[in-house]
Amino acid sequence: MRRDTFVKSLLALAAAGALPITARAAAALKMMIPANPGGGWDSTGRALGKALQDAGVASSVTYENKGGAAGAIGLAQFVNASRGDPNALMVMGAVMLGGIITGKPPVSVTQATPIARLTSEYNVFVLPQNSPFKTIKDVVDAMKKDPASVKWGGGSRGSTEHIAAAMIAREVGVDAAKINYVPFRGGGEATAAILGGNVTVGGSGYSEFQQYIEAGKMKAIGVTSENRLKGINVPTLKEQGINVVIGNWRGVYAAPGITPEQRKALTDLVVAATKHKSWQEALEKNNWTPALLAGKPFEDFVDAEFASLRATMVKAGMI
Repeated sequence: MRRDTFVKSLLALAAAGALPITARAAAALKMMIPANPGGGWDSTGRALGKALQDAGVASSVTYENKGGAAGAIGLAQFVNASRGDPNALMVMGAVMLGGIITGKPPVSVTQATPIARLTSEYNVFVLPQNSPFKTIKDVVDAMKKDPASVKWGGGSRGSTEHIAAAMIAREVGVDAAKINYVPFRGGGEATAAILGGNVTVGGSGYSEFQQYIEAGKMKAIGVTSENRLKGINVPTLKEQGINVVIGNWRGVYAAPGITPEQRKALTDLVVAATKHKSWQEALEKNNWTPALLAGKPFEDFVDAEFASLRATMVKAGMI
């Protein structure tokens, strides 16, 4: 093949996003984080962005936070403004699916392009430092007497901590429709409300509360995992007689309207980033469980999660 023909072929492949990572220039990526700063999606998006750059597959990553409605506001902006953009990514996860089920927004995540699931994390419930309660049993006893007296604080309606609170109510014989759940637009807002004693009990991923638990500003009273989390001395809800197990996963989507070649190229970038030391350090620091699932298997997983979450929410009396 003549050199000029070879170069033209490379340029054509690059334009289609079909070159292997090593043969393409690092991309300037845009990361939509459909939540306010300080929460799980925010830390996931920024950790991924750093890993993409540290792995040399992204020349730069810019971030935009757009919180509200379990990610639906950011999702709508991403779908409408990024169509066909091969350099746009959006963080999402189980919380967004729950919000879509309960809120029924006009834009659905199915309009964007699945790339990969990244992590899994279980929720931990915490009490403010000055709480009169000491255990999940204290919370349950108060809720049995007056469901409205217990304020559950967490992410948007339909989040995994909201579902978990409803499941706890159902398990202990309280009408889940009567629980007093206070949603927040981001992890930072929820944390401030817990520290300020503005909610009775708060829920989120352990990584969001870890520094406050270790500093004694919050007391962890239960996690939603099947077994105790490694290195964390917090009892599960199940071992305390409340049969509730629910996990939270996070992933990343690309813009609608990109080509199959561009989708594969972005998937390759993300997978490369998850193999880098930078991402491994983020997993360890945040106590995230690696849960990489890419391409069509991830797309099928999301479809199954929609059905599973809807069934769980119906059972818990949320819809």
